[in-house]
Amino acid sequence: MDVVDLSRFQFASTSIFHFFFVSLTVGLAFLIAVMETFAYVSQRRREVYGRMTNFFGHLFLINFAVGVVTGIVQEFQFGMNWSQFSYFVGNIFGVPLTLEVLMAFFLESTFIGLWWFGKDKLKPWMSLAAIWLVAIGTQVSAFWIVLANAWMHHPVGFEVVDGQARLTDFGAVVFNYKAWIYFFHVQGSAWVVAGFFVLGIAAYHLLRRQDADVFGKALRIGLVFAAIGTVFSALSGHTAAQVAREDQPMKFAAMEAQWETSESPAPWSLVAVIDEEDRQNTVNIEIPYLGSILAYNGLEGRYEGINQLEEEYDEQFGPGSYTPPVTWVYWSFRIMVAIGSLLLATAFLGLFLWWRRRASLDETRWFLRALVWFIPLPWIANFTGWVTTEMGRQPFMVYGWLTVEEGVSANSSSEVLVGLVGLWIVYLGLIGLDVYLLSSTARAGVHRKPGAQLLAAPPPDYQGVGLADYDRKN
Repeated sequence: MDVVDLSRFQFASTSIFHFFFVSLTVGLAFLIAVMETFAYVSQRRREVYGRMTNFFGHLFLINFAVGVVTGIVQEFQFGMNWSQFSYFVGNIFGVPLTLEVLMAFFLESTFIGLWWFGKDKLKPWMSLAAIWLVAIGTQVSAFWIVLANAWMHHPVGFEVVDGQARLTDFGAVVFNYKAWIYFFHVQGSAWVVAGFFVLGIAAYHLLRRQDADVFGKALRIGLVFAAIGTVFSALSGHTAAQVAREDQPMKFAAMEAQWETSESPAPWSLVAVIDEEDRQNTVNIEIPYLGSILAYNGLEGRYEGINQLEEEYDEQFGPGSYTPPVTWVYWSFRIMVAIGSLLLATAFLGLFLWWRRRASLDETRWFLRALVWFIPLPWIANFTGWVTTEMGRQPFMVYGWLTVEEGVSANSSSEVLVGLVGLWIVYLGLIGLDVYLLSSTARAGVHRKPGAQLLAAPPPDYQGVGLADYDRKN
């Protein structure tokens, strides 16, 4: 592998490792704020919701504490591996990345500490306000990061001066339609991750008939959250794909492995065996009309083929190869869609069981077992979604302006390889630590002390019970 391939693999690795933590943090912060709200407004169930918030808040703090450092390394790579890219986009990227730190990271860090370590000192409304500010901070942070990424897909509000993109219209960057579509999709996906995380843990304890009063309610909150998240993610993802057909047709063609321009109405490829060397599909099982329905919301419409787009791009951008890795994009997209459809059906099946069997949802053991096994699926869907998005715009880093080869630093292969190996060792260690702490704490339950303890805080005093009384009772 040359410098470009190694640098791409390193950045892709750290992005996926970082997003392992981010997706749970963004979704779980909002979900815990909802739990805290129930604890604040409910008179009859205040103590139950208080224990629920404390339990899942502990898991949230573990994930945040272990994962926060991975984002710092992510930004260092812009200078280490992609200095030419940083030179080109620095005037644009500097604004959202700075605003993310000033508007979001400081907000999250400050009020996480106040909310968690001040539980026995703050008034209930102050604690509630603190966790909502944390939740808002995570959304703001996600927006600015996604905004920077979306600009690479649809660059707006700039001019090129001396080989460098210079910001000319900050409003155009902020209201870039691509950014808002991506933000809604990332937001919905984070809710799905958090929802099924809570569902899986609640199901685990309900199967063992432990703390049913807490985890039964957590199951229902998680179901509503997961249902909303799956619908939100599906609708925004569908919109993003339709937009890609217009402004990134090569990506869309790769998602469908469409080598030649389709007829109208267009079919949808269900399964294809792709021969990228000969630029064709040796096997392609298609569903008639479905391609036009998905791409145009109607029975008419076609989309351009990769071979025809290659010729157009050669004329527009100069001779070269503008075809992304079709196999990766095609199958990543289908894995994401398949898992997303399964999770959507699972969430609404849970709501149906809740409606039909209100008193016995906690006893539907086959459904609870499925929820435990489904915990990792949202992460897999998220990762494959990012593979589709980022590999689909190759060879461009900034679509239509800067290719991957033009953005790489002047490093040697051995230098990049050493950094890659070191990052893998560190990141795998962090993920292993995170999984160990989360699983140990999650299995311990509400009342039992976990084998691994991190960032322990006193329980909230929801019913005027002193800490000594609480410890004596539990």
